[in-house]
Amino acid sequence: MQHTSAAAEEQPESSTQGDPNYLVGLDLNGRRVVVVGGGTVAQRRLGLLIASGADVHVISREATPAVEGMATSEQITLELREYRDGDLDGAWYAMACTDEPETNEAVVAEATRRRVFCVRADIARLGTAVTPATARYDGMTLGVLAGGQHRRSAAVRTAFLEALQSGVVTDDSAPVVPGVALIGGGPGDPDLITVRGRRLLARANLVVADRLAPPELLAELGPDVEVVDAAKIPYGRAMAQEAINTALVEGAKAGKFVVRLKGGDPYVFGRGFEELEACVEAGVPVTVVPGVTSAISVPALAGIPVTHRGVTHEFVVVSGHVAPDHPDSLVDWPALARLRGTIVLLMAVERIEQFAKALLDGGRAADTPVTVVQEGSLRTQRIVRADLSTVAETVRAEGIRPPAIIVIGPTAGFLAGAPDSEPSQAGAR
Repeated sequence: MQHTSAAAEEQPESSTQGDPNYLVGLDLNGRRVVVVGGGTVAQRRLGLLIASGADVHVISREATPAVEGMATSEQITLELREYRDGDLDGAWYAMACTDEPETNEAVVAEATRRRVFCVRADIARLGTAVTPATARYDGMTLGVLAGGQHRRSAAVRTAFLEALQSGVVTDDSAPVVPGVALIGGGPGDPDLITVRGRRLLARANLVVADRLAPPELLAELGPDVEVVDAAKIPYGRAMAQEAINTALVEGAKAGKFVVRLKGGDPYVFGRGFEELEACVEAGVPVTVVPGVTSAISVPALAGIPVTHRGVTHEFVVVSGHVAPDHPDSLVDWPALARLRGTIVLLMAVERIEQFAKALLDGGRAADTPVTVVQEGSLRTQRIVRADLSTVAETVRAEGIRPPAIIVIGPTAGFLAGAPDSEPSQAGAR
């Protein structure tokens, strides 16, 4: 079988002379690359080859479902057969990734005759090339070689990448490019911001931050970075968003790279698109970095899936910033009450009595499970359970305050930490 296990790749060497390999970047875009073997080792390497634009051909008697999927989607070509001498014709680069040493040896031998560099996955030192542990960061490609000791090179690569992402190691040579990045900071835990979001934040000259943005991220900024608290811009309530837009545009036009750091995702009740429109209208380059929205992540961290097979096939996220009977409300509460799935209410603590009543009046069962999660993802997270008829009373009795997520529906009754269990009995507990 032409598969190679991950364990077979690790071939530590005891050389005291360092790594003899010459590290180089190959332009494989549009060039033929032959991979012999379709197992898990090949599967792990194919992603980078595809991303490089290589014309990838895989030859193997068997292939994993993921490799077959790459072929089905025309990312690679796949021939389910034995390797034959001559398969490397026209190749620029080759990989021997089978679990058969004699086959790998034959692939390397053909590659050597054709003067094609070849990686041998099972015994790295017997190939003519070694694949480095790689990562991409801010337009750079990082590569680490450790004489075939892949776990070691991967560990160093990961540590260095994390140092760059966290700002421990910085690239001060990169010029400041004026513009704005709208970044979703996630539900509150600083570890839940995206890798790209953290990278761009480390480059900022000016940060305009929401009160719900993870404050620990601001502590990582350099002393020369200006931070504007969006909640304290000196304008009235109606002017607050206009003032934020002005701060973003004027900062970028002053030659700064401005980060608008928001809680959750910029476009989930975050008014991010209004800020994008303001930047575009002013001719300011703007990048949007999606964030982990609290509407899904906070219930998940509390052990609640917003969907579950055989229980609910839909979920709806609703803003609670206006009451159901308010003329500005755009929510069809009677239609919402008729749904059988999950309802996630954001910004709803202040008006929970009115929202619960609207759902009950619309026909939602009184014993529908409800879970309220305050300060989700943080050390201070609190979880309160009730049902639709008692949730308002429970929220007040427990002193729940914003920010809090309210989850209504069958999955809200699942036992925390056991989402595959049957829904528990509703009621405060």
